[in-house]
Amino acid sequence: MGRRATLQFSRVRLTRAVVTPLLAIGVLVTPAVATVAAPAASSRATVAATCDRSCLAGELRADVEHYLRAHGVEEHASAAALSVSLRGQRHSIDVAAGTTRFGGSDAVDSDSVWQIGSYTKAFTSVLLLQLEAEHRLSINDTLGRWLPQYPQWRGVTIKRLLNMTSGIPNYSDQDPMLAAYAAHPHRYFSARDLVSFAVGAPATTGYHYSNTNYVLAEMVIEKATGRSYQHELRSRIIGPLGLDELWYRPDVYPRSVTKREPAGYYFNDQPPVLLGLKGRDVSRDSLSWARGAGGIISTTGDMIRWERAMYGGHLLPARQQAELLSLVSTRTGKPIATTSPSDPSAFGLGVAQATFPGFGTVWFYEGETLGFRTLHVWFPGSGLLLAMGVNSAPTHDHIEELAIAAYKTVAAHGLTALAAAS
Repeated sequence: MGRRATLQFSRVRLTRAVVTPLLAIGVLVTPAVATVAAPAASSRATVAATCDRSCLAGELRADVEHYLRAHGVEEHASAAALSVSLRGQRHSIDVAAGTTRFGGSDAVDSDSVWQIGSYTKAFTSVLLLQLEAEHRLSINDTLGRWLPQYPQWRGVTIKRLLNMTSGIPNYSDQDPMLAAYAAHPHRYFSARDLVSFAVGAPATTGYHYSNTNYVLAEMVIEKATGRSYQHELRSRIIGPLGLDELWYRPDVYPRSVTKREPAGYYFNDQPPVLLGLKGRDVSRDSLSWARGAGGIISTTGDMIRWERAMYGGHLLPARQQAELLSLVSTRTGKPIATTSPSDPSAFGLGVAQATFPGFGTVWFYEGETLGFRTLHVWFPGSGLLLAMGVNSAPTHDHIEELAIAAYKTVAAHGLTALAAAS
């Protein structure tokens, strides 16, 4: 939040998608891939048998503990959680380490909940694609059809909202919006309130990350269905997938949810308008500023279950699944079939892809609120899925190091090769 990526992804304020830290995987993991050779087919079962689920959970928990020792003070983070899922295994391995408060003594649990931030955007995209599959709208429809109250954006299609090429400015880059939140952290922002902060701001060009796009997408969902975004999310995704530990509420969350949530700390030096929040626990403040752009709370285990269904094509017909994973280059803003070493980062419809020389192509997303970060990574070759959460939003973010450590732990036991062969 308040940070800028040095490459193509804008680290937007409040909720975000980030590619820059993940590009480090190409540097740090590639040597591990070279040194941790996949076992021969005849010996794979023997290698895997050297570490059962309990053993692997212990090693992964050690990775989380190491992350907190290395970065907890710098990031003002007290807790982290990690879930790992191999293709063909019904249940993920869920671990956590640290305490519920910075400097506290109550241990955090593996079933703690985390604000997932912009990770929410894929849910919003899937809802719209489901409506398209039902012939209730097309993602090539314009805002002029669905939201004529914004004539300045009447020619923007729904697809351009979702792939961040709309040219519509980001409300959470606007100091008046941030000041309004900082003055009253429990304030309720309606979707119209949030969009109003973007009206009149300078238009953008090419690929430009904007939370406004996804709040407008939320408004289209409600216009097309006549029901709330919250209702559609529950009836179409949360209920059918049995995501009993994933919630959405565009306001302050109830105690029944937040009692499982660690404190979440804003620990960023930018922007100046929010410096009064630095070091403060913001976990119980309103998430109405995030809405369909970033308002979901979940365990890392349910994050994994969602990812498995989403990437596995269990939520959409083939045509809409292809649209979900269609890409624009974050460098040029133009459509590309896939990322490559020469054009390594791209954005789909609420998902992101990156390619690293010598390592391959992964799908991922990092979401951030004012007090939390979450990251998932999907390795399509092996089917390995990682999901993790940390309870701070710092100036310097190292969450990718936890993803790298978890990958190396799984790879060291030959389990990525087993997943690929299953």
